[in-house]
Amino acid sequence: MGLVEWKRIGEQGNIAEIVLNRPEARNAFTTEMAEQLLEICEIIAKSDVRAVLITSSNEKSFCSGADLKERNNMTETERKSQHKLFQQMFNSIADMKQPVIAVVDGYALAGGFEIVLNCDMIVAAETATFGLPEVTRGIMPGGGGTRLLSKRINIHRAKEWVCTGKMVSAEEANRAGLLNILTKSNELRNKAVQLAGKIANNAPLAVQNCKTSVDELFGMTKEEARKIEIEYYNRCLNTEDRLEGVLAFVEKRTPEFIGK
Repeated sequence: MGLVEWKRIGEQGNIAEIVLNRPEARNAFTTEMAEQLLEICEIIAKSDVRAVLITSSNEKSFCSGADLKERNNMTETERKSQHKLFQQMFNSIADMKQPVIAVVDGYALAGGFEIVLNCDMIVAAETATFGLPEVTRGIMPGGGGTRLLSKRINIHRAKEWVCTGKMVSAEEANRAGLLNILTKSNELRNKAVQLAGKIANNAPLAVQNCKTSVDELFGMTKEEARKIEIEYYNRCLNTEDRLEGVLAFVEKRTPEFIGK
């Protein structure tokens, strides 16, 4: 079995589930693990998958970050090369055309939390714990933590979390607005699959343009955002799925979207 695996799930097989599978090390990612995750993300991004889940084979830990034991034996050049690979891994998650949902139970710390932050949505169990403890180790988050956390929660709260390195309970994370869904551990995967299913039932090109539009428009000036938004809107107009959506509405039936 690989350190990272993926499979198609759902009735139509149009949902991908990526499983972090190094349970004995709380899914701390090594160079090999990062390479596997990067390759899988690239495969899924080019597929007809409509929504993606990132889960863990260890219910006690989603991901504890980079494997510091591996890094401790590296030269400075090797560390820089490895971190470049890690950046590519994080970016490959964020840049997938499909919406990506982090499914979190147990610890999501340091780079593990940054994997979560590079996802589009977060479904977490009440027993999940989040944290960016890098400052307690003399460093700072290097996979988007300071850039992405303030897009999820208020900036003063984000500064508190990253500057103290505190452990954040799922309940506190939910109050801060970080999560899409907070649920019990035994309902976690089902809730995540339900959310992914709702996304997968919609027109994939429309969903993909919505995701990209939200990402690109965030932080733009009003005039810039208006211009770019209408460009994404126009991309959906001349699609077969838009015509099918309108026809299905008129005929009072469920649309059958094909991604064209």
